[in-house]
Amino acid sequence: MIPLAMTGATLLLTAAALAGGGDHFAIEVVDSQSGRGVPLVELETVHAVRYLTDSAGVVAFHEPGLMNTRVFFFIRSHGYEFPADGFGMRGKALDVTPGGRARLEIRRINIAERLYRVTGGGIYRDSALLGRPAPTQRPVLSGLVLGQDSVFAIVHRDRIYWFWGDTARPAYPLGNFHMSGATSQLPEHGGLDPEIGVNLEYFVDEAGFSRPMAPVPGDGPTWADAFVVARDDEGRERMYAAYAKIKPPLEAYERGLIRLDDEKQQFEKVLAFPLDAPVYPSGHALETEEDGVEYFCFAAPFPLTRVRATAEDYLRISSCEAFTCLKEGTRPADGELDRPADGTLRYSWKRGTPVLGQTEQEKMIRDGRMKREEALLHLRDADTGKMVLAHAGSVYWNAHRRRWVMITCEQHGTSFLGETWFAEADTPLGPWVYARKVVTHEKYSFYNPKQHPMLAKSGGRIIFFEGTYTHSFSGNSERTPRYDYNQVMYKLDLDDPRLVLPVPVYRIPGRDSGRSASVLATGLPPEAQRAGAEVAFFALDRPRPGALAVRAVKTAGGSTALEIGDPGDPGKADDAGGSGAARPLFYALPPDAKSPPATCVPLFAYASADGSRREYSTEKDPPAAGLRPAASPFCLVWRNPMGAHWRW
Repeated sequence: MIPLAMTGATLLLTAAALAGGGDHFAIEVVDSQSGRGVPLVELETVHAVRYLTDSAGVVAFHEPGLMNTRVFFFIRSHGYEFPADGFGMRGKALDVTPGGRARLEIRRINIAERLYRVTGGGIYRDSALLGRPAPTQRPVLSGLVLGQDSVFAIVHRDRIYWFWGDTARPAYPLGNFHMSGATSQLPEHGGLDPEIGVNLEYFVDEAGFSRPMAPVPGDGPTWADAFVVARDDEGRERMYAAYAKIKPPLEAYERGLIRLDDEKQQFEKVLAFPLDAPVYPSGHALETEEDGVEYFCFAAPFPLTRVRATAEDYLRISSCEAFTCLKEGTRPADGELDRPADGTLRYSWKRGTPVLGQTEQEKMIRDGRMKREEALLHLRDADTGKMVLAHAGSVYWNAHRRRWVMITCEQHGTSFLGETWFAEADTPLGPWVYARKVVTHEKYSFYNPKQHPMLAKSGGRIIFFEGTYTHSFSGNSERTPRYDYNQVMYKLDLDDPRLVLPVPVYRIPGRDSGRSASVLATGLPPEAQRAGAEVAFFALDRPRPGALAVRAVKTAGGSTALEIGDPGDPGKADDAGGSGAARPLFYALPPDAKSPPATCVPLFAYASADGSRREYSTEKDPPAAGLRPAASPFCLVWRNPMGAHWRW
């Protein structure tokens, strides 16, 4: 009877604690910009006891011996910074009392805002201890999942299907290694606002644990990616994916394709393909169209592999194509490039020939087989020009920016796999050049980031992405309690001035009887591609602090000239065809800007003696005979590292 009485007392105390916080002291850490609670903030006492805010940004503190006293907490978090005191200590002393609370503001350094943890145990643990409501249906444990690796998400039958790799459970260190799955409602169909969370409904086994979704026969884990939805021969919408069977040390010994059985809600093996297949679906799928033909492209993170968007073609591995400059039928190790008689390097869609990735591309350059300006992939920091080695990520069309947006993980950055970058391009193939870091981690991984276009808000202005937060591959032996090996969601506002990046300005051959040798344009309309547009330079397509508006105006001599105007006036389209009130063509920096980015170059104006022809170039030499330069640079734009031979 005594144990029973003690159990009853314990239950009463627990109920009281959950109802009103009980003896806990509530510490709230909020983003100083948004006022929202910040997850994954570490608070450490002087004697090295560590606490972590939950997804509401809350710590429920109750430490015997420290209640009703003043306690100092060191406060730190990846991509955030707490103010330092006079001794350089970044933290705060709080008067800790049972039932009391404190609110602390932390400054966000990241451009992206951390929102919540999507997977794992104790997502809202501290909120529960304080008796506070949580936005999700299962705030502390769902599907008995404690950790999950690498997320994939796709819409199927008006629901979002979520898939993950290796999954940890409470009962034993070894969990589910054959893909886990869940569904959630779309926000417009009753799902949660992605600002506050995702209600995951896991597919579970008889014990309630997240069950295998892809139990492909064979030893070792099953990993899947390249999820697509396509119509089969009978016109039914079916989900397909690529799989790999893995053996130590993380090596694939079998690859193939699987199909979701919609009744069993489990994938079944369709076929295996040769392990040495040069091209196959891999990464995150996106849908594109070319000449009226729909394709699935696969971003890893550059979308340089594709197949026609039919089930028949997806299941025929020989139908896969790669956009590559390798000689057809060769491999990177062969070192054979596709050069026609004129010696130019030719990129095209080819079957049976793999992609030339950044690492292989750099090797070709070092070996003298390729000039740097001939390369396809030039991803780099927009300010410093430092190359960004993209590891994994996703690409989707963004209606707000009217461009393709990439979210990618950097390899060998300030952490090995912990940095996330944003970039955009006019086509899925690029040009992928200037990028901005949006998330950073100190000696911790945040790999395989995945943006979720089905969750985007405000016409694409607000996007959401998540990645795997883990100590793996980071060199950090300490695991962050509850957060390690789980998915963390971020939000990115694409109107943030820091995301105003240089975009291509194209030179389109002139069509006005030689009056203008060429026309400058941004956005690459289809007619520009047919006209053989080349990238002249990069500039901004929208205002940001310190930038000047550049407009195209007609001169008395009949040519088109550029003039610098007021950046605050967006202008308007001229129905009469004139350009006096036209919107800015692009935005640039003044020629005398102090400390411009290392990627900037001067733009020079050239004109004929009679003013009938004008050209603008970043080269000091006249672009054509009979043109003379102005006395000083017109403005500062951004360097085009791709060379004039490129046509888009």
